[in-house]
Amino acid sequence: MNANRAIRWLVFAVLMLCLSAASFGEVFVGISVRFGPPALPVYAQPICPGLGYLWVPGYWAWDDLDGYYWVPGTWVLAPVGMLWTPGYWGWGGGFYVWHPGYWGPHVGFYGGINYGFGYTGVGFWGGEWRGGRFFYNRSVTNINVVNVTDVYERKVVVNNSSRVSFNGGSGGISARPTAEEDRYARESHTAPLSSQMEHERAASQNRQMLASQNHGRPAIAATGRPGEFSGRNVVAARAAGERYHAPKMSPQQARVSPSEARGAEQRSENNREVARPNEGGREAPRDARQQARQDKAEQQQTRREQQQAKQEQKRQQESARAEQRRQQQEQRQQRAQKQQEQRRQQQAQKAERKRQQQEQKRQSQEQRGSGHEGHDSGR
Repeated sequence: MNANRAIRWLVFAVLMLCLSAASFGEVFVGISVRFGPPALPVYAQPICPGLGYLWVPGYWAWDDLDGYYWVPGTWVLAPVGMLWTPGYWGWGGGFYVWHPGYWGPHVGFYGGINYGFGYTGVGFWGGEWRGGRFFYNRSVTNINVVNVTDVYERKVVVNNSSRVSFNGGSGGISARPTAEEDRYARESHTAPLSSQMEHERAASQNRQMLASQNHGRPAIAATGRPGEFSGRNVVAARAAGERYHAPKMSPQQARVSPSEARGAEQRSENNREVARPNEGGREAPRDARQQARQDKAEQQQTRREQQQAKQEQKRQQESARAEQRRQQQEQRQQRAQKQQEQRRQQQAQKAERKRQQQEQKRQSQEQRGSGHEGHDSGR
């Protein structure tokens, strides 16, 4: 069994090397299976190990012998200026298809999946490159400001709290790429780093990572560095994202052959094509007209989603500015209260000094008075 895994990983590595950096994110689509992955587990983020590390969220990968297994989230030393677009499972052609993650200048579409820690389903809010240095958003990332000083703080509003780990299909996230994400998809992309591939390979060999064993709650949900599966920087899942349901078929039965996957993809593409009028000007078939209406409805839906995304971005910016104003107001109030408290203490100290002076004066007068009385009685 380990030999079979090693062969598959060797083939996968060779395929990665053969793919050009520019074409990786556009043409490479992963395996297809007949049932979707479990929900995303609930876990905390390990502390960032140092400058230049970017968070790569955990995900469910597939093994033909054992089915889904968890690849822990981890901090990866990133290529300078590049951001990570996570991979995702998407419904297409009647199957669940894996779309691998990639490095690029912008974060593209990743199925609308809320992976957490800055990956809210749209874009990335965990940090940003400023020149050759990466600055971290402390509000969504676990940063030690002693080791990492390039930080800022910006509130992130997350509307999608779902733990669903796939796009489309029954129960999946209903998200489509925006025009901006489509543009990012055509940019030059870079395949996962060798450290990421080794991290996934190590997870595939760990029986604790199998969904059939951990039931959606892996003992190693996140690590401080790739391949670091033990030590104080390893985080266990607090809970499964949803109740685990064992699949009704074996991984071998669920796996879709490459030829079957290509046929399903071709049928899906054919269904999207709108038939042109036949010779003689006859009307196009009814199903073609229905497809045209469906395409128009999908375009309208895409435009609505783009508008909603812009509104949400604007709302988040306004919320961030309001939060900044609120914090500034709190700071002013705290300064005013501190100054008021200092004045109160100074007044109290002044009153106490005056009281002590009066007491000393009274005692001095009493002593002088006692001295005079003793002198008179002596006479």
